[in-house]
Amino acid sequence: MNSESYISVFDMLKVGIGPSSSHTLGPWQAARKFIQSLTKQPLGTLLEIQVHIYGSLALTGKGHASDKAILLGLSGLDPATSELARIQDIAARHEIELQISESTFCFSLLKNLHFHPDTQLPFHPNGMRMLAVGREETWEQVYYSIGGGFVVQENEVHSSHSQKVPFPCNNSTDLLKACLQAGCSISELVWQNECALRSEEEIQHGLQHLWQVMKESAYVGCHTEGILPGGLQVKRRAAALNKQLLRNHSYTHADEWLEAMKEGRDFRKVLTRISCLAMAVNEVNASMGRIVTAPTNGSAGVLPAVIIYYWCFSGQTASIEDVYRFLLTAAEIGKYFKRGATISAAAGGCQAEIGVSSSMAAAGLTECLGGSPQQVLMAAEIAAEHHLGLTCDPIGGLVQIPCIERNSMGAIKAVTAAMIALESTPSNAKVSLDEVIKTMKETAEHMNSRFKETSQGGLATNVSVNLPEC
Repeated sequence: MNSESYISVFDMLKVGIGPSSSHTLGPWQAARKFIQSLTKQPLGTLLEIQVHIYGSLALTGKGHASDKAILLGLSGLDPATSELARIQDIAARHEIELQISESTFCFSLLKNLHFHPDTQLPFHPNGMRMLAVGREETWEQVYYSIGGGFVVQENEVHSSHSQKVPFPCNNSTDLLKACLQAGCSISELVWQNECALRSEEEIQHGLQHLWQVMKESAYVGCHTEGILPGGLQVKRRAAALNKQLLRNHSYTHADEWLEAMKEGRDFRKVLTRISCLAMAVNEVNASMGRIVTAPTNGSAGVLPAVIIYYWCFSGQTASIEDVYRFLLTAAEIGKYFKRGATISAAAGGCQAEIGVSSSMAAAGLTECLGGSPQQVLMAAEIAAEHHLGLTCDPIGGLVQIPCIERNSMGAIKAVTAAMIALESTPSNAKVSLDEVIKTMKETAEHMNSRFKETSQGGLATNVSVNLPEC
């Protein structure tokens, strides 16, 4: 990797809307890009827009709200900043009226959105073709949702930032060498890279915002009861667990809630709390709520659960600077998976989502607990290694079963990996993080497509459900 392809912490961790980064945020952002591109085209009177989605997107698109996301993207809304009420209003419709330049016309999910489950475009399983039919000519663009909310156009080489950074690392081996030469921790090195892109105040503000959204999504999930949308009739569990764990406490907002948590520190309660937090965030995600993509929506519960574990139960006096260190370290680990393997379940199964998020969280926790760069990388390797081969087989194409529980398992594995690494001598390790990333890539390439977010294998076909027609 060179400086032209540096991936920032704010590329790997970004605020979005559930339920899927690949199948919701990706189509959303692609539709926004397409609408923006139309202003530069001499189409004359615009008659209609047609959208075609292919492969994995078509197979599980409705369960992942891909159709609703396209409406939201065509409406020009930003998933990171738009009001949730406005998002929910548009998502509830089947059609919208669009006004582009001087043309006004209707986009209908029934008439203008076309699913092609048996056709896969060449570059990636999540392909989209968008056409604007004008009176004078037709404008066409092909987009791919490549995981984590990242979208590329056909024949485009994705490049996040062109500025030079002081420590451009290709992989974790380069990262360790740079840390040892500079005599700094991983988070300190990443901070220096980020400072080449933006001011210290901007970095702090961005990291604080990520932490705030993580806290709020966990808080909302732990205080919302009922049934998740989609037709599986999955009952929310986090609120009941939270009530059981904090039955004698009162609070009015997320920060008071975190303080109340700190009193229950026996092993069983801490273990249950980690699981509760991870599931809470992904219950919010499953209901098209706002979360932090970390590195994907389907795995968004792992990092918040582990950060809050550190904040409340690690025995450390936590500060906002510790949160910064956690997020900087986690994002750095995530980008090596993105570069060297994949963070898309449609390309690599759930090992690419929960496996990567668990690795990121293990690294962040080890950094905050005082681990050396070698121990941080060891923790990341352990967590990722024990997710290799994990398939993506969502029942009904919904990010609910087994996705919500898998976040709790990923969070627990992250904590375990950190504890093992902190009590180990990394020089004795037989497996490196780079070798695990290479293995994940090879595993993804040889995994049967039925187990890559298609709902054509595994639990998705062996568990009988009756979903309503969309």
